[in-house]
Amino acid sequence: MSPLKIATRDAPTGPVLEIFGELDYANAGELRERIAALTLQPGQRLVLDLGGMQFCDSSGITALIAARSHVQAARADIALAAVPANTLRILRIVGLDQIFALHPDSDTAIRS
Repeated sequence: MSPLKIATRDAPTGPVLEIFGELDYANAGELRERIAALTLQPGQRLVLDLGGMQFCDSSGITALIAARSHVQAARADIALAAVPANTLRILRIVGLDQIFALHPDSDTAIRS
């Protein structure tokens, strides 16, 4: 088991959260809390860089959906970057690739 680590950095378009480790039942709440604590301005973009994520279960997917809801409530935007292949497959199967902007890396997500 790899613990969840979240690194935050600021970009011109808004915050970037880099996710490392496992986003699962045991620690998805940590991501939810971190995102709930963000103060987003209308028009900003929250980028979740998942390049360091090793595993994501249904609780992790639910946390991503909750992040989207939080961002929408602030009239901001959300993008997922560097989504691992196994997680991307799940997002596509359940149709979440249609509601999340997906980018190959966080730099691309920031520029888009």
